[in-house]
Amino acid sequence: MEGLDQQQIGQVVRRFYDRVRADEELGPVFSVVEDWDEHLVRLSEFWSSVALMTGQYKGNPLAMHLVHIDRFKPGMFERWLTLWKATTDELLSAADASLLQAKATRIAGRFRMAMFATSEGMSPVSHLRPYKISCEFTHQSLPAVLLRERRLDQKTWAVVRVRMGEIQYVEGDHSKTRMIEAGTATVVPPDTPHHLEIVGPVALTFEFYDQNPGSLVH
Repeated sequence: MEGLDQQQIGQVVRRFYDRVRADEELGPVFSVVEDWDEHLVRLSEFWSSVALMTGQYKGNPLAMHLVHIDRFKPGMFERWLTLWKATTDELLSAADASLLQAKATRIAGRFRMAMFATSEGMSPVSHLRPYKISCEFTHQSLPAVLLRERRLDQKTWAVVRVRMGEIQYVEGDHSKTRMIEAGTATVVPPDTPHHLEIVGPVALTFEFYDQNPGSLVH
């Protein structure tokens, strides 16, 4: 993305969230933020990772939004995109603004689908919230117990979500295997023998649910 740098991203993020906080529709949603200085740093890291592939952001934004699902309405995503377009058009070149707008549109679409879509035979996705989210682990800090065969209890599902690198997920005696790559996730069902196999550098988190979160994984 020619010309775009972290300083510009920081400017966009600050101006955008000034608008969001003052917005009649979106402002109340973000009133839960207690430390805006810290929050803006995290948001700048997120957009730096999205736009410049810096890998600075270490978190799970969808899971954080799901925790506060009651504050959201589907139409808010359009308002969010409108303010994002106005801000990027104001502060960036046409090419950089267009690219960031395209990325924001894809992100908003994924979030809206995960938070509000329904699937046949399943509860609305908006009812699916992790009751626990782990810290981020790497290939160096991943607990050894996760590399040995284990089972979740009968009422617990987990999602393994990879931010960077890849890791092998194995069920049973290699009866089912899947390489979980950066930007993807897989569901671990209850009472199923499984383990992980490190294949190289990786950064990942675990989310835990009391119902099947399969519709959150694409």
